[in-house]
Amino acid sequence: MSHVVFLLLSGVHLLDLAGPAQVFSTAADFGHPYRLGYVAEQELVPSAQGVPLTARTTWPELGPRDLIVVPGWRAPTLRRAPELSPDIRARLRAHHAAGGTLASVCAGAEALGQAGLLDGRRCTTHHQLQEELAARHPRATVVRDVLFTMDDGVVTAAGIASGIDLALHLLALRHGPALAAQVARNMVVYARRNGHEQQAGAMLRHRSHLNDTVHRVQDLIDARFAEPLPLARLAAHAGVSERTLTRLFSRATGGLTPLRYQQTLRLERAEHLISHGRMREAAAREVGFDDARMLRRLRARKPSAPLP
Repeated sequence: MSHVVFLLLSGVHLLDLAGPAQVFSTAADFGHPYRLGYVAEQELVPSAQGVPLTARTTWPELGPRDLIVVPGWRAPTLRRAPELSPDIRARLRAHHAAGGTLASVCAGAEALGQAGLLDGRRCTTHHQLQEELAARHPRATVVRDVLFTMDDGVVTAAGIASGIDLALHLLALRHGPALAAQVARNMVVYARRNGHEQQAGAMLRHRSHLNDTVHRVQDLIDARFAEPLPLARLAAHAGVSERTLTRLFSRATGGLTPLRYQQTLRLERAEHLISHGRMREAAAREVGFDDARMLRRLRARKPSAPLP
């Protein structure tokens, strides 16, 4: 029996908690003996979404194969983070010293930092909190724009939904990728993402604008990025001229053309497929390229992150 204990702090985000909890609960449904527990310094814990949660104030006996998870909380700034008691800090350090694993989601990394567990280790958090985490814990190495990191029994996830990716990865390490895939499928998770994948893909980076015309065109490209999408077809879909669409699209997306946006989506999807074992040529064809040459040319524009 392996314990997965969630440390609940005031203002906890429900998805930071529920995502990993669902992963391990589903693994238990498939016959793997996980026992979930919830502890806090008070029995009633308010959540960021207004749902009150109940927790135990006493800890179970934990061993080296057990896991402590610290979900994040509503944190526009880490300066307002809940302050861990000396007893909680000592418990976190003792669990790690005994060979146990500790994980955090989003702002939960700050709790691990308060316990001194980020010092000398790689870590990450939500992209809006990365710089502040680095400033508050200068002995940590904060890795920007990744989904999760693992370093010497300390696992940190970027935030919110990335806690699911982290938990699935831990399952894959302990039981193999087949179980992680089975759990992901049961949870209707689209795909198990690797830790090095970006927190903000093209759909997030280039869809924060307020232009309805461009959003309508992006909706079509997002759904059919593997198909040929001539500019004339996109312009007709939006009800504007090709020239107007190009101008509006570039202004809304920071200089991209519709074709470049489509190529960016294709490249991101191809990289995801390759990172999960697909051959480069097969991945290129699956996302709509004739062969891997275009994939290599596009990837050459980002030399800091070569293809696997």
